[in-house]
Amino acid sequence: MANHKSALKRDRQNKKRQLRNKSRKTRIKNLVKAIESAIAENSPEKAREQLKLAQKIIDRTASKGTIHRRTAARKISLLSRKVNKLTAA
Repeated sequence: MANHKSALKRDRQNKKRQLRNKSRKTRIKNLVKAIESAIAENSPEKAREQLKLAQKIIDRTASKGTIHRRTAARKISLLSRKVNKLTAA
């Protein structure tokens, strides 16, 4: 455990950031699951709606630095391809 005043503060800050990042990542995972379930149900309207929301949240999470911007782009691209494939079929 930290002993110096600055180290104790750094520990508190890290715990706050960890909680914030964890909730953001969990939100992304839940959005991805929602899109995949909409695809499984074969409902393109619901999938497109979920994709729009997910894209917004993923971009915001990347801009905050929780996930890397290329990871965000990859996730959005993968989800977009799945949704577009569903709409085309």
